[in-house]
Amino acid sequence: ALGRLLLVVDNYPQIKSSESFLRLQDELAGTENRIAVERRKYNETVQRYNTNIALFPNNLVAALFGFERNNDYFTTEPGRRAAPRVAF
Repeated sequence: ALGRLLLVVDNYPQIKSSESFLRLQDELAGTENRIAVERRKYNETVQRYNTNIALFPNNLVAALFGFERNNDYFTTEPGRRAAPRVAF
């Protein structure tokens, strides 16, 4: 989203120098970073869970109580990967 926004703003230098725009730009970059960090943490947690239920003796307890492998890693559908449009 941020990359596309910067391409559009190149055509409007008066927006580029606006303090509000600079704050928005920082906020969008921060939001994208936080999403990426949380996505990575989630995927690492799923991977750790899968590893733990496969190891002995955890695998015995997991089988006893019905814990199953989780293949629900955070992925996005190709069409949903696009960031929302930001309108001014």
